[in-house]
Amino acid sequence: MDLQSYKDVYVFIEQRDGVIQSVALELLGKARDLADALDEKVVAIFPGDSISGKANLLIEHGADSVICIDSPHLGVYLTEQYTQAVYQVVEKYLPSILLIGATTIGRDLGPRLSGRLLTGLTADCTKLEISPERNLLMTRPAFGGNLMATITCIEHRPQMSTVRPGVMKKRERDIEREGEIITFTPVFDESKFRVKLLESVKEEKGKIDITDAKILVSGGRGAGSAGFKKLKELANVLKAEVSASRAVVDAGIVSHDRQVGQTGKTVRPNLYFALGISGAIQHLAGMEESDYIVAINKDKYAPIFQVSDLGIVGDVTTIIPLLTERLAKEKKSK
Repeated sequence: MDLQSYKDVYVFIEQRDGVIQSVALELLGKARDLADALDEKVVAIFPGDSISGKANLLIEHGADSVICIDSPHLGVYLTEQYTQAVYQVVEKYLPSILLIGATTIGRDLGPRLSGRLLTGLTADCTKLEISPERNLLMTRPAFGGNLMATITCIEHRPQMSTVRPGVMKKRERDIEREGEIITFTPVFDESKFRVKLLESVKEEKGKIDITDAKILVSGGRGAGSAGFKKLKELANVLKAEVSASRAVVDAGIVSHDRQVGQTGKTVRPNLYFALGISGAIQHLAGMEESDYIVAINKDKYAPIFQVSDLGIVGDVTTIIPLLTERLAKEKKSK
């Protein structure tokens, strides 16, 4: 089919238990920028069960149209069911661009869609732009994060990209925005439903996801296992969440869901403490967009100081207790 037949920027809206995920709203914000550059529309693909009542929220965050795929088959994410549903929407409406969050769901759905659509997929993008030729420029880390590669999909449509949570910024909610809500009813081939969900068991972690945290106290190899106890005391005083670099996760000191960086999560807190973190490019890719960065490291030439707003050269195991004590006194005096 002629590439000119494809138009508009589509976003896969991920929901879990009926709750729209933050990454979907972030992608709507970026889709709005891309669509404005193309003078086209933003369309949200919203699959789920009994979710149509939440479609207006997507319009308020930047969508011009919402295609609701409301079906009992889509109550929970299962690969074949979701792939069939979204594939049929894409085949009917012919989007030029399709954005998907690089979550566990998005990383499963994206490759299957691109395979059936016979188009490319650029994963884990950190930057999306429109070229003078009206193609999507998709930039992602390559060679272990040591350089950034910009990829285009010139001969096939849709141009597909996954983007990690926290990379793009949400637009402010505009309750005055108006848009179109379309109901789409897919025709499922149930003979291909080979997997059934028998039971869902959820672990109660009692922690805030680090991508949602306003303050993060993050430790690296320089903090060590002993330093992490002191680091947690600082986090308690600040009412912050604890996160870490890959080296600490690999050492088994904290779990992977606390990891910041290219192979972890991308975060944008108001305040980020980098304690004993040298600042490898893979880590910087996950936190350099933080509003204010405080770094402590023994090596005055550590790359982390190049992105920090405030840097302290010294031993974190000595400085953290002093900082914790001082902040605790400041809180009591107020």
